[in-house]
Amino acid sequence: MAAQMAVNSGASLWGPLKELWETVDGAVLRRQPESVHLLDLQLKKHKPHFLSLFKNPPKSAEQREKVRKASTEGIAIQGQQGSRLLPEQLLTEAFILSDLFDIGELAALELLLAGEQQQPYFPGLTRGLVAVLLYWDGKLCMANSLRTLIQSRQGKTFTLDLSGELVALTTRFTDELMSQGLTKRILTLVSEISVTREFERLQKERGLGNEKHRKEVADLIKECRQALADSLFSWTCQSPLSKDDTLALIGHLETVTAQADGSLDSVSLALVMALLYCLDVSFIEQGTEDRDDLLQALPLLTERQYVSAVHSRLMDSQPWKLPGLQAVCRLAWALLLRVLSQLPQGSALVEFTEADEALADQALLGDVFLFMKEGILGCESFSQEEFYIRRVHSLITDFLALMPMKVKQLRNRADEDARLVHMSLQMDSELPSSLRKDLDHLMILIGEFYSKDPFGLELGLEFWCPTESLQHSSLQGSYLGMALQRPPHKQVVLSKFVRQMGDLLPSTLYISYLRMLKGLANGPQCAHYCFSLLKTNGAAHSDNIQGVSGSPVSWEHFFHSLMLYHENLRRDLPNPDSAHYRHPPLRGITQREMEGLTSFLQLLTTIITWSENARLALCEHPQWTPAVVMLGLLQCSVPPVLKAELLHCLAAFGKSPEIAASLWQSLEYTQVELNEIESSCEEYPLTRSFCHLISTLVEGSLPVNLGAGLRVPGFQPYLNFLRDSVFLPFPTRAYRRPAEKWEVADSVLEVFHKLLRDYEPQPSDFVQEIVELQGEQVPAHKPPGHSIMFHLLNDSPMLALCLSLLEEGVRQLDTYAPFPGKKHLQSAVLHCLCLLDLALQKEAVFMDLLRESQASLLVSPLEQLLQGVSPQTRRADHIVNIARYLYHSSSNPEAAFQSAKILRRIANYPNIQIRLVGDFTHDQVRLETCFVEYSQKKVARIRHETQIHILNLLITSLELKAPNLALYLLGYEVKKPVSSTNLQDPGVLGCPRSCLHAILSRLQRGTEKRSGPALTQQAPHLAELCYQVIYQLCACPDTSGPTMRYLRTSQDFLFSHLQHLPFILPSNQIAALSQMSWLMKTAAIELRVTSLNRQRSHTQRLVSLLLDDQPHAQHADGESGMEDETRSVSGFLHFDTVSKVRRKLLSVLDAIEFSQDMPELLQLDFFERTQIEQVISNCEHVNEQGHTVCNVKLLHRVLVAEVNALQGMAAIGQRPLLMEEVNSILQQVVERNRVRRSLSAKRHALQSWRSLVETLLTACPADLIPADERQLIIRDLLLDLHDKVSDHDAAGELMPIVAGAVFTLTAHLSQSVLSEQQQGVGLEASSGFASIANSALHLILRKLLDFILSTGGGYQRLRAHLYGSLLYYLQIAQKPEEPDTLQTAGKAMWERLTAPEDGFSKLQRENLAIIESYGKALMEVVCRDACDGHEISRMLAMAVLDRILSIDRQNQWLLYICNSGYLRSLVESLRQDDVALQSLLTPQPPLLKPLYIFESKMALLTRVAKTGQGAVELLRCGLVAQLMECQVFDMVPDSDAHRVMRDPSGFIPSPMDRYRQILLPTLRLFQVILTSTSINHQQGAAQVLQWLIVHADTIQSLLRCQELSMGALQELSLLTGIISKTALPGTKMSSHPELKICISGSERDRLLKQAEISAPGESAERREEMEVAMQQVCANIMEYCQALLLQSSAQAQFSICLFSPSGSEPAGRDGARTDLSSTVPSMAYSRVPSLGLVLYLLKNSAADFFRFHQSHRQSLGKLQSLDQLPPEELKELCQGLVSGPGAVEKISSVQRSLLAKRRLVQLINNRAKLLALCSYVIETCLFVLWRHLEYYLLHCIPTDPKDSLLPGSTLYRSRLADDSFSGLQASGGRGLSLSRVSQQDLDLLKSDMAAGFGEALQRKLLEVEGLYSQVRSRYTFIQALVRRIRGLLRQPKS
Repeated sequence: MAAQMAVNSGASLWGPLKELWETVDGAVLRRQPESVHLLDLQLKKHKPHFLSLFKNPPKSAEQREKVRKASTEGIAIQGQQGSRLLPEQLLTEAFILSDLFDIGELAALELLLAGEQQQPYFPGLTRGLVAVLLYWDGKLCMANSLRTLIQSRQGKTFTLDLSGELVALTTRFTDELMSQGLTKRILTLVSEISVTREFERLQKERGLGNEKHRKEVADLIKECRQALADSLFSWTCQSPLSKDDTLALIGHLETVTAQADGSLDSVSLALVMALLYCLDVSFIEQGTEDRDDLLQALPLLTERQYVSAVHSRLMDSQPWKLPGLQAVCRLAWALLLRVLSQLPQGSALVEFTEADEALADQALLGDVFLFMKEGILGCESFSQEEFYIRRVHSLITDFLALMPMKVKQLRNRADEDARLVHMSLQMDSELPSSLRKDLDHLMILIGEFYSKDPFGLELGLEFWCPTESLQHSSLQGSYLGMALQRPPHKQVVLSKFVRQMGDLLPSTLYISYLRMLKGLANGPQCAHYCFSLLKTNGAAHSDNIQGVSGSPVSWEHFFHSLMLYHENLRRDLPNPDSAHYRHPPLRGITQREMEGLTSFLQLLTTIITWSENARLALCEHPQWTPAVVMLGLLQCSVPPVLKAELLHCLAAFGKSPEIAASLWQSLEYTQVELNEIESSCEEYPLTRSFCHLISTLVEGSLPVNLGAGLRVPGFQPYLNFLRDSVFLPFPTRAYRRPAEKWEVADSVLEVFHKLLRDYEPQPSDFVQEIVELQGEQVPAHKPPGHSIMFHLLNDSPMLALCLSLLEEGVRQLDTYAPFPGKKHLQSAVLHCLCLLDLALQKEAVFMDLLRESQASLLVSPLEQLLQGVSPQTRRADHIVNIARYLYHSSSNPEAAFQSAKILRRIANYPNIQIRLVGDFTHDQVRLETCFVEYSQKKVARIRHETQIHILNLLITSLELKAPNLALYLLGYEVKKPVSSTNLQDPGVLGCPRSCLHAILSRLQRGTEKRSGPALTQQAPHLAELCYQVIYQLCACPDTSGPTMRYLRTSQDFLFSHLQHLPFILPSNQIAALSQMSWLMKTAAIELRVTSLNRQRSHTQRLVSLLLDDQPHAQHADGESGMEDETRSVSGFLHFDTVSKVRRKLLSVLDAIEFSQDMPELLQLDFFERTQIEQVISNCEHVNEQGHTVCNVKLLHRVLVAEVNALQGMAAIGQRPLLMEEVNSILQQVVERNRVRRSLSAKRHALQSWRSLVETLLTACPADLIPADERQLIIRDLLLDLHDKVSDHDAAGELMPIVAGAVFTLTAHLSQSVLSEQQQGVGLEASSGFASIANSALHLILRKLLDFILSTGGGYQRLRAHLYGSLLYYLQIAQKPEEPDTLQTAGKAMWERLTAPEDGFSKLQRENLAIIESYGKALMEVVCRDACDGHEISRMLAMAVLDRILSIDRQNQWLLYICNSGYLRSLVESLRQDDVALQSLLTPQPPLLKPLYIFESKMALLTRVAKTGQGAVELLRCGLVAQLMECQVFDMVPDSDAHRVMRDPSGFIPSPMDRYRQILLPTLRLFQVILTSTSINHQQGAAQVLQWLIVHADTIQSLLRCQELSMGALQELSLLTGIISKTALPGTKMSSHPELKICISGSERDRLLKQAEISAPGESAERREEMEVAMQQVCANIMEYCQALLLQSSAQAQFSICLFSPSGSEPAGRDGARTDLSSTVPSMAYSRVPSLGLVLYLLKNSAADFFRFHQSHRQSLGKLQSLDQLPPEELKELCQGLVSGPGAVEKISSVQRSLLAKRRLVQLINNRAKLLALCSYVIETCLFVLWRHLEYYLLHCIPTDPKDSLLPGSTLYRSRLADDSFSGLQASGGRGLSLSRVSQQDLDLLKSDMAAGFGEALQRKLLEVEGLYSQVRSRYTFIQALVRRIRGLLRQPKS
């Protein structure tokens, strides 16, 4: 039992019933797929509820006890663990509710709990009041479900076209209900439930809240009763009731009473109609195919008892409470009996069918027609139900057709009565009491009934029999198909009735007959028939006696009478001065005549409203001239009511533009006066009809020269009258009929609205024009719209009245009570809102024109005026009042729509927003109610537009700074910082329901089903804006935090929506793409944020949703059954264990269609194409979404004006053709707009897709997607992108985005493959290179190259991306840096040649083969891009060339570049770069582009120069010559001066650095050229030397440079390198000057080097690079010395000497500094460096060697045992490669070991380089030492001081023979004058050397050879030299 006693928090009396209704509605009305099954389940579940309709669960003592204990022991709640304690107060309320509705205590408690849950949806109500609403809402769901189920049955009256399965289900179910006594239950409920009774009970227990709550409860109760009655009505429409049920229904109707005005209420009406359908066999006539089946089921024909029971019940003389109702039922029965008697089956029922006459008589005695008019037609809901109307129509027409004798009797009786009346009038006696007005009532009933036709059925056509053949164009008669066949019998009878009744009509019936005709003329065809009838009536009798027109019902008669009245009354016109207005002498027209005239005018108005032919025929009739006569009558003294009718009639004439123009003029002459009679009578028909007339005339056009000649032409007097005499006084006048107040307001505001709507401000409106009037100059009138605009943009009485009307309107609507004139009040309010909206829309143009014209008008912007203070409330609440109309969007959708439009326009002004937030907060204005869905079609459309405006309002506001309206409406903090908001579900922690909740609940609906979010399908544009709002909230820094937290935790929003991607909407592709765009952009933000916050599970979930290609087990909601089955079938067919599905990201990409159909060119016959294109482009503007579109309305106006301006007959003839062409132009433009929107949507979607992909790959933690999976994903994405873009239809606009995406993806692919190799996975794997197969890589390369070629000549920027991708791709095959272990040289050459090809070279070879297969085409494109175009493309193209040249072993590309002239072009462009580069050296450079381009060029040329062939080609192109001419090399910036100018961010390098960026690449290029050409070409060296000489000054200054920085050292090392390499035979002399400096530099380096190495501040890497540079300088200098020595002579005795014979090493550091500084520049005789320096260098190098060797060994050891290294050491190793403090901490361990490995390889290779340099320096030093010592100690002859001026005898022997240098020799004495070597020097040298070159050093040197040199080569060079030097030093003195 306990289980059943658990409380359902959804309330069993409400939640499940709501669900039931949604299922029924979905299955029957919305026809959702797969809904039959769900419906079946629901019906089985709820069957008991249907059987005991509206029965409540009973109370019980047990329940009472359980609820009582809930506050102490707690109570179990379904779906929640444990029991919950409930507060005492809640339980008390539960008992009250239980007693109030007489329901079980638990059910009452459930309702309250549900009320608490639903409270946020009902702001301002307590849970108890909400519970009352839920109770009745549950009942209503039940009743609605019942009604809908019954409506879905098949039957005799209508069909809903549902599936057979569904109909069978509902029929079976409802049949069962019916057999269990449904009818009696419904009738009982209808009589039991009444609003007043329920309200009394609720009132007693305080169960009613504010007016809105009362209205809602009352509406729910009324709707319940209505739905129940409608269920019965729907049943009888389709199927007959049983005997007992029919009798019960009759029994119920006997007790029905009427409302105060004599009409039935809508529930009783439904039941009456139900009975009438029971007694209806009209389907027999229709002859449908299932007619016989229906006849079989008809108890009227099959059950005798049925007929007899109903018959006796209706014949019973007991009067009903409503005798009229009894009469109606008797009439229906009588007609039924008459029909039965004519059927073959009717013969058995003769005894009953005989009584039909008697019954009809009884019905007539009961005033049946009067009751039908007052009781049935008087009911408001009658005209809202088509089947009510059809049934009454058949009742009336059956009576006329089936009982012609009765009709004849009625006519005879009426004639008789007319005679009696006539006599009594002549006798002045009493009217006889026995008069019956049955025919009168019948005619008036017909008139009333047919005059309303809400469904456009034109049922009145049955009364007109087409006499003439129907070839008339305007008549598409209902019988047109059988135009000349005989019309049906019934139609003949009816039309005879109409004609005969008009013959010899007694005067008493005259008015009724006219009214009947008026009803029957309602409709386009009926009006035409009626017009013809009146025409023929007049013609037939025109030859009558005495010339008096015959039939009184004819045009002839009517207009003749009108003219007579006019004649008579015009004679009576008194003189205008007398006060005749008080007592108008109405002797011309009696009351009776007045009624006749009114009826006639109404008939005329109806006919000419519907029929344009009638309008023109009557108006142009030469004798009648109706317009003139009527205007004449208006000037006569006739009652205002009649004048009003005349004006209405004129308004109907004015519908034709031809007539309207003449009416304006006539109106102008007659000068209608609207007098004060009306206000004294307190009735205003004339005013209203005058406004109506003007409104109609304004529709067509306003004649500009209206009233010309009499007054200042224009509409102004009318406008002034309407404004000052109608509109402004309307609130203060007295009204006999309260509703009329609003009718007047409505009619005048309608005119204002039309005038303003058609007004476009023009510059001419602001210029004061002058017209001449009777010889005077007077100012002309402005257009009426201008005047209205002016009044609305000032604090005028008109604006104030509009605003107070709005305030009054919203106050009245807030009462939720009906009041007289409510409809007109709503209409007036709507016009006011439209006026404000139009003024806001047009004010910008208006005010701009006003400013330009410098007119003296003063206006204020309307949005500021709206902030004024309202005189009624003394508060600035105008805008709040406007916003409050949004509350009434269900009852008054149009006003809400306008209100939303106005708010949206105002929201564009940031200053107003802040005030509004304050006002809205104060008044608690909330708009989320606007987001409720509405099912009625028309309402739904307007509500949809309203919601779109509100969403746009939110979007606009969110872009403004806080606080703004959007934040307030969406529920964010407005008073505190926005980011501190804590969003909750509505109701949690008192959080109210906001627009955000409303948006989310709309979007979430349907996400749990397989079909996806319902809104995206039902309202695509709305959904798109909803997603945009959510994206904006997530993207804005302030709102992002709270929003994303809320969406993630309480909504799981993104996951539930992303799983339904892609959205496919064939009907609206643009919206679907936009929806996806915003959703993907939001997802990208979410991925980034969750990754940053390390919310791994969230990120993981989204990543796998987007990227997995394994099927998910989604939708665990009972829908999965089908999926499983299909999957097993597919598995069976494909035999694979798990079927792959398409990755979500790829299927989204599939949904973006790359091709775009373009509209074809205009084909024009009349207009000039170029001009039209010009006009179209003039009409273009940028819309809110940022698309450039053409304003179609504006274009239409321009073109139509152009067509109208054409003059002449020919133009008029061709007008239709011209208009057709205008139409085709407009359609074309609409199509163009669509294409633009479509392309822009595709671009947006693709960009969002790309950002999502990039976020997935970059921002998400790398380990979420394993490397192998990542490569496959990138492969899929890349191949798909390429396939889509290579399609020849792909739109060019999408290419750049695709190229960008390709670039990112390729970069990630390259990165992924490289990182995989670093971790040592890829190369050993059997599948080849990496996880991604080589074949896939080749495919990617091919597609990439295809893409590059497909872009053709254009799209250069786009190709930049593709070149980037290509570079990344080629990087994959680049071998990573390997540690130099110094062991490799040991391998034999053979081993290296036969080693198997590794993965890298294999891939590289294959890549090259693919690239070469593209041949010249690809080369051409890349080379062209490298030579000119956009800077970035050029740099990337050069980089691509560089990369390809480096792998192109066959030199195919090199040949192409050389032969096709691209290389020469590149070389020659260096001269042009010179100027740009010079500008770069200014302190504040313009742009760094030229520098980067220059660097790229140099890199490419260096790559070319690396092959001998390329270097030769470069020299041939004159590369060095070009560089010689560049002056930029001589512009060395002053390094200190620019210290101040440093760029603080460090991004822009200092001028010195920029200079080095130019110089160093050049020097490197020279070095490469020298290396490549050194073997056999002296040409290269000679040219480079030439460059050195041209820029000698600069180079000297650089060599002398004092600065010790990385850059300076690099310069030195490169320069010394080049100089050493240019030391060719015959060029030594010229290079001498630099040499000295070099050597002194070397000295300085040596001394400063130790200091530098210990200098802190620089990073480790920088220090290492500097070490290398310094060693390089030493090596270069020694190489130079060696070269000079070798070139001078092969033997020592003829060699030149470079060092003085002094063996002393330089002194300590400080001493050396001072010594040096004094000796640097004095060129010619500077001190020659001593040999001791070489020795010093040798010693240091040896020491360095061991230091480096030690470090190299350690690093190698670490690298081999990387896994065992302690974490501290790892961190230390990483520190150098990671920037920023604490950055190392954030890196994952895998990443850390990778970085450490990279750092160690770097260290090892750096040390290896240093070791190589050291050993080289050692070897060259030894050689130089040996040569010098050999010379000094063996060959040198000491000299005496006196010979010092002569050149040394041995020194220059070898060179003096060469003439060319003798000049140099003599002029500069630049030889090293070593002529003064004394014996003492030599001895000293020997001893010093012996001391310096000691045993320790020798041992060290030999060890170096053992450790290093022998590994490199087999020769023991050091050993030999050491031995020789030792020998020289040990040699005895000569």
